[in-house]
Amino acid sequence: MDEAERARPRDGRPRPRPARPAPQAPFGERVLGGGPVPEGELDALRILHADMDAFYASVEINRNPSLAGRPVLVGGPGRRGVVTSASYEARAAGCRNAMPTGMARRLCPEAVVIPPDFDLYRKVSATVMGAFRDVTPLVEPLSLDEAFLDVGGARRPGRSAVDIARALRARVRDETGLAVTVGVAASKFLAKLGSSSGKPDGLFVLPPGQAVAWLHGLPVERLWGVGDATMKVLARYGISTVGQLATTPRPTLEAALGRAAGERLLELAWARDDRPVVPGEAAKSIGSEETFAEDIEDPEVLAREVLRQAVRVGRRLRTAGQLGRTVTLKIRFGDWQTVTRSRTLPGPTDADAELARVAARLLAGLEVGRRPVRLVGVTASQLIGADEPVQLELGVGTGDGRAGGDRAGWEAVDRVADELRDRFGDRAVRLASLLDEPESAFAEAREEPRARRDL
Repeated sequence: MDEAERARPRDGRPRPRPARPAPQAPFGERVLGGGPVPEGELDALRILHADMDAFYASVEINRNPSLAGRPVLVGGPGRRGVVTSASYEARAAGCRNAMPTGMARRLCPEAVVIPPDFDLYRKVSATVMGAFRDVTPLVEPLSLDEAFLDVGGARRPGRSAVDIARALRARVRDETGLAVTVGVAASKFLAKLGSSSGKPDGLFVLPPGQAVAWLHGLPVERLWGVGDATMKVLARYGISTVGQLATTPRPTLEAALGRAAGERLLELAWARDDRPVVPGEAAKSIGSEETFAEDIEDPEVLAREVLRQAVRVGRRLRTAGQLGRTVTLKIRFGDWQTVTRSRTLPGPTDADAELARVAARLLAGLEVGRRPVRLVGVTASQLIGADEPVQLELGVGTGDGRAGGDRAGWEAVDRVADELRDRFGDRAVRLASLLDEPESAFAEAREEPRARRDL
């Protein structure tokens, strides 16, 4: 029975399809309160929060324009799959990030589900972050797709923070084909609220003179640090808006939430936030991990998947121009018990063969047997730049690290393989043992600093 027959009731007449809500229209450019920013308040505006719109989904649509206008979900398609990004068409049907993929597909059966391609997302992110850093060195990345910028030093007569934000949005669209929403304010807190309120594809400016009154009208959960548990506590005091919290006596809040939390929320409720933009640190580790749609019990299959992760890490190290000295293996069993084992090499490496050899030894030491495994990951840490000098240790000449005797040969093999993958795709060159791939629920590449969600 085809789809048309399933949609036809017994009387033979077609059953009308329920109308899908339309996706959000572009926000556009707005100044809180309307009109231009008062001249006396322009100098206070120096913080931008730039947030790419539905980043992973938008990158996939940009790669395949036939998906434009269709609901798109990026995430694992399997039973354990999770949505990592939903286009605005999918969001209109109720789909959200971190939702199980099965639930999202029930809400939106016509959605196109695409496995995540983190290598591509990192490349696009590098272009975006590069555009940010061309404006100011004070860029604080929160994740691949969002960052704070302090543009105070980039302003000049006739070029305000609003002008910079406008030019930045245009440049990102020109270079990537993607939309970025920007909040402009006097503080990180307000700039972040501005970008979240200005989605999608918006520029929302919050002049200081208008910000507090606007803030007081928002629901209290818009404050950083207010989750479900805090909301329940505040509800017992009749507090549901930021304005109500702002007028609550400090001793009452501190008694209800604790001194630190009560004081912090009261400060935010009055838009007081003097935290500086801190330029992002270099990644401390580069890794890859994968959650399987079905637990793996076969030791040979598990060993092959550890090898696959090690090869991914090797390529990501070389792409980042980094060498790692410590290799860590992570295993999560079917009962959610998680174990990690690490080994530090005499010298740093980015060679696939060496990373795989160490990871395999760590796996053998765990004596997993046929215990079901749901996740495996490999990480390289203690990173140094590939062009930095390395002090060789006495007695190191074969097999381990950068100083290994076969290092030059494997380096040449890895370099050629990388060139072929860059030209023809990741599947162009693979080890024979990696030709068979299990269905994955979700793969995550972790060479970026973790997002600071406590801001």
